[in-house]
Amino acid sequence: MQKFWDNPRSTDAPAHEEADQAAPRAFPNSFSIGNVRIAPATVLAPMSGVTDTVFRRFIKRLGGCGLIMTEFTSADGVLRDQRVRGRYLHFYEDEHPVSAQLFGSSPSVLADAARLVEDLGFDLVDLNLGCPAKKVVKCNGGSGLLRDLPLIRQIFEVVRAAVKIPFTVKFRAGWNDDEIVCVELARLAEDCGLNAVALHARTREQGYSGNARWEWIASVKQAVKIPVIGNGDIRSPEDACAMVAQTGCDAVMIGRTAPANPWIFRQIEQYVSRTSLGLDGAPCPHTALFYDEPTEVDRYQMIRTYFQMLLEEEMPGAEGKMKQFASWFTHGVPGGAALRKAIYEAKSGEEILGRVEEFFEAKYPAQTT
Repeated sequence: MQKFWDNPRSTDAPAHEEADQAAPRAFPNSFSIGNVRIAPATVLAPMSGVTDTVFRRFIKRLGGCGLIMTEFTSADGVLRDQRVRGRYLHFYEDEHPVSAQLFGSSPSVLADAARLVEDLGFDLVDLNLGCPAKKVVKCNGGSGLLRDLPLIRQIFEVVRAAVKIPFTVKFRAGWNDDEIVCVELARLAEDCGLNAVALHARTREQGYSGNARWEWIASVKQAVKIPVIGNGDIRSPEDACAMVAQTGCDAVMIGRTAPANPWIFRQIEQYVSRTSLGLDGAPCPHTALFYDEPTEVDRYQMIRTYFQMLLEEEMPGAEGKMKQFASWFTHGVPGGAALRKAIYEAKSGEEILGRVEEFFEAKYPAQTT
């Protein structure tokens, strides 16, 4: 995932060329997956190494995110190893509604893991058919299953029969441009009783490169009656509203933008609200007026809060995660390179937090105390 983290948007990307002209009012206030109501209609995508319980609660506290999801989790792993279960399927009550995402290729193993998810109190269970990582694909997991629709049908049927909570699937459009299966797969999911589908509008071959093809999301939405969640290349509130306007999707899912801009969900909520309060939604040269841009002090408080949460949780590898997130969280901060260097050289979580506080307090002593 990190390899493709910074994916500059092409200026001639057809999916986004009308972002500023999108109708903000078209954005739904809420939607339902089975009996679970989700408001706002925004979803934090499952991301390996990112969406652990600390990051999920961190996003929830910032506001604006309707549904959060776990990291993608090995069905076989959580059944065999209590430590894996504790790491990936641990959540707190303030995370609801929360979905657990599983990957694997054995219908029976996935069904047993889904039962475990239900017993643990998750609101939903999701099947990963999108991960492009070679180590996952070679085990016939993630997007590797996109070439075996009969096996996917078996998985859908067995897991659906195993649990009562809503069952969803997140998938890519296909293996490559010559093997696009998103519409067929969405219809299959609906036929098997799944409650919603989420499409990352890229192929497995693309990985995280190139542009998401939002027209594939539109095709899926036209093909099924269950909720469709759109995913891919949402980097701003304008993008979120443009996706809904262009595809008709019921909700948007945001992945890689969230670690770089954790305020994105709140900004979408502000944008939708402010452009519907007596405004005509016409293009504005200063669209930031429609949502709050974080100040450097906001960014300091955000970094400190997240790092403190990591330390309080006493998560294994917290120091490494703090260093990992430092490159995203300090993006755009004047002098950020010096801060990142200080963080990378620190030897403990407490020292990392101290370096952050020293850096910002030197610049804004009156506002960071």
